Amino acid sequence: MIRKLQKRFILITVLALTVAMVLVVAVVNIANLISVRAELASTLSLLAMNDMPAVPPDNLPDNLPDADSSSGSLPDTSSENSFREDNSSGEKKADSSADPESSRFNDGRFGRGGMPQEHNRHTRNMISESSWFAAYLNPDESIRTMNLQNIQDLEEENAASIASQAIASGHETGYIGDYLFLVQKSHVPSPKVVVLDCETRLASVRNLALISGIACLGGILLALLLVSLLSRRAVQPTIRNMEQQKQFITNASHELKTPLTVISTNMELINMETPGNPWVRSTQKQAAAMARLVDELVYLSRMEEEHPAMTMESVDLSSLLEETAEPFEAMAEFNGRDMTVRTEKNLRVTGDRPSLQRLISTLCDNAAKYAPAGGSILAETLSEGRNAVLRLSNTVEAPLSKEQCAQLFNRFYRTDPSRNKDRQKGFGIGLSIAAAIAEKHNGTIRAFMEQDRLVIACSLPKEK
Repeated sequence: MIRKLQKRFILITVLALTVAMVLVVAVVNIANLISVRAELASTLSLLAMNDMPAVPPDNLPDNLPDADSSSGSLPDTSSENSFREDNSSGEKKADSSADPESSRFNDGRFGRGGMPQEHNRHTRNMISESSWFAAYLNPDESIRTMNLQNIQDLEEENAASIASQAIASGHETGYIGDYLFLVQKSHVPSPKVVVLDCETRLASVRNLALISGIACLGGILLALLLVSLLSRRAVQPTIRNMEQQKQFITNASHELKTPLTVISTNMELINMETPGNPWVRSTQKQAAAMARLVDELVYLSRMEEEHPAMTMESVDLSSLLEETAEPFEAMAEFNGRDMTVRTEKNLRVTGDRPSLQRLISTLCDNAAKYAPAGGSILAETLSEGRNAVLRLSNTVEAPLSKEQCAQLFNRFYRTDPSRNKDRQKGFGIGLSIAAAIAEKHNGTIRAFMEQDRLVIACSLPKEK
């Protein structure tokens, strides 16, 4: 019980720390990703807004604002030599330095890519450090020309492929790998696709996620180590209370044995002098019941010790069930109940033989007591993976709820809240002993309803 309590404390503590750390790491990384994506989208929007393809001055639209207009930022068309255009004579570069119309877009208020200088310093740095390109489209959405001046180490063929994928996606904006694109089909004077290389920023997001994930895992492992080392000290007050409770039960049981023995002896002497006295018989019956309760409490207290005295050996569970259930079969038949024993041969476990025999007899006795007249009892052993399963099932008069089934292994639990001893048999401590024995053998025990039958299944590890 102490070891189980310690393991439960470690599990709950580490689980709480894990949830808290994972939540913090997740929130930080999600917030960082959202922030970076929003910043990239804003950067791309500014780039697209202030970028314009180089066109001859006489082909510029009449409604372009002047440089000193109050409408804000203006596109820069002075970089015509940054565009690559294929024609029959090869690659053509146009020099716009002598173009007075183009020079009005380069009056000092615009930085690289036509970016307004009045933006804050961080925005200007983001723009100047950005790697991007633009593809200008024909009316049929084919690529007419491309601006690759602001991106390095990207072939025109690859850039055209990325732009084509952006157009084919049907979305106005989105990601293609580490590239963020923006499609502007209604752009004047030419529809275009602007693509921003986000590899550096997204790599920093991934690196942060990796580093924080490793730090989170390291923190969880460190917490597990510290909690494991300090867990016994943390649960020591509870352990001390449990030990004191067990010691009290043991001491009280020993103290009760002497008066119970005296009472039983005196009642036998009185019964010899006045045979058939109903008060004597009643006293003897209650004294015998009290003596059994004391013995069961002492046994349960010893079984719940951290290291009970048990001799572990190889036990054939099927043979032990057949041997232990034999007297209960006769008792069930005498009381008008049908009991069947069904076993799987050579099903061996490692355990203390007397304790396992006590477990089987407790479950058989419980089934025989609570099966109604004319009901049936089935005791069986079967193999389930690495476990050997001992199952006792019996018909019941009224089905039990899940809550009632879960509480059957509590000390002194009765399904009848009135605790009427005329309607209830035993002390309600037998299944607590069965649960303690199963736990000491590294097994589990549970109760559940299966149609109109109450099933108690005990799983024990098979012999290795």
